[in-house]
Amino acid sequence: MKILIPLDGSKVGEAALPYVNELLSTLSPRAKLELILLQVVSLQSHYVNVGDVMSPVAYTTGEMKQIRKSALNYLSRVGKCLKAEGFVVANKVEVGSAADEILRVADEMNVDLIAMSTHGRHGISRWAFGSVTDKVLRGGNKPILLVRAPKESVQK
Repeated sequence: MKILIPLDGSKVGEAALPYVNELLSTLSPRAKLELILLQVVSLQSHYVNVGDVMSPVAYTTGEMKQIRKSALNYLSRVGKCLKAEGFVVANKVEVGSAADEILRVADEMNVDLIAMSTHGRHGISRWAFGSVTDKVLRGGNKPILLVRAPKESVQK
């Protein structure tokens, strides 16, 4: 069984991990389970002041390499605990739209489940920021385990 776990580097993003661990420990032997930790780098540029205007500037190849390295280091730290529990863990970093990349990787790796947490945004905040979770729910064809992050994680 393969499970894709998208993470964004936040405690809110990690809220699904304990549920996945608990669910899998009761369902089947760990030797047959593969967890794929995914972080999507969405920003491919940063803004700089040009006079009175903020202008987008693409990250250099070196900067993108460092961003990917940081993301892999983060996934390795998170994955260390899962490996200690006996899971096979793979780390993957992609660049692009978070929802699109989650769906693409899920299909490409033929996962059995996507386990992710939701930030719990609603109203104007959800409209303004969009909802990666909503796009994955509506755009994919894989089963999804959704975990609402505890309120204390969202506020921090």
